[in-house]
Amino acid sequence: MRAAVISLALLLGGCGHYADFTLPVLTGGKTTLQVTIRPGPVLTPGIWDNSDVLNPSVVERNGHLYNFYSAFDGKTWHTGLAESNDGITWTKHPKPVLSPDGNTWESTYIAANGSALVVGNEFWYWYQTGQHDAPQIALARSKDGVTWTKESKPVLPHGPRGSFDESATADPYVIRLDGTFYLYYLGQNRARQQRLGLARSSDGLIWEKLRSNPVLDLPAPDSKAFDVNGLGEPAVFIWQNSYWMLWTGRDEQEHRALRFASSRDGVHWTPRGEVIRGTEPWNSTVLCDPTILIRNGVPTMWFGGGNKPSPDERLNGSIGMATIQ
Repeated sequence: MRAAVISLALLLGGCGHYADFTLPVLTGGKTTLQVTIRPGPVLTPGIWDNSDVLNPSVVERNGHLYNFYSAFDGKTWHTGLAESNDGITWTKHPKPVLSPDGNTWESTYIAANGSALVVGNEFWYWYQTGQHDAPQIALARSKDGVTWTKESKPVLPHGPRGSFDESATADPYVIRLDGTFYLYYLGQNRARQQRLGLARSSDGLIWEKLRSNPVLDLPAPDSKAFDVNGLGEPAVFIWQNSYWMLWTGRDEQEHRALRFASSRDGVHWTPRGEVIRGTEPWNSTVLCDPTILIRNGVPTMWFGGGNKPSPDERLNGSIGMATIQ
């Protein structure tokens, strides 16, 4: 037993893969935020993306918006591309821009649920791929958002045995501050408990995970909380001198909803406000997958919504838009 404990400690502490760190400390500001959801979805299923459109990741380049969204065609999750000038009216690319290759580590199920950034003159996209029940996070890069070059292996693989992310790393959300990339993600252990973790990188390829992960944990099993079945899909942004996170919670009936948390250092988080739920027929049981972009001084959110609770797909998923104050 002692040998096993020492072995685990070496895995967690060695090779530079784990570290103690925070994001740059902020002074702190508001402790409440309000979300105003625009009526009706802004992006709905179409011809090839005919089952679900969810998980938007919206970035701005030269004043133009690019939405790298997840689309389920009934068998496979792909990444699609839609473009817009105002964030409301979107023009879709006619086919997927990123799909799983079916190689030994990527399988054929998913290349989606990603997080995009503009880095130099390229789009960088960290995405979820791998086996259905054991996903990992990979990276692809593109100059035009249509043709992508994938890294040859995952950039954020599973953690060692006994860690909070030993069986899955998924739902990446990447921000960049002072030249350092910070990646918030879902980690899953062997008991299929899903919690939120953090990693950092100087180049977006080689990551070290926070030694004290997870940064946001599950509630008590008997709490009946909105996220008692799992936490996922974090979105982190800076607003009013604080770090803010929106995360998705899944309850016992697989209904999904969102809630805010705030932090001064990006590691220690305090939940804030009420749970945010869908109020229209199209998002009545699922509100999930937020992405945030500050436009004209206002945080704008795009998100997934659905009316059929499910842990994986076939949610009747569409993408909506909201503002945050």
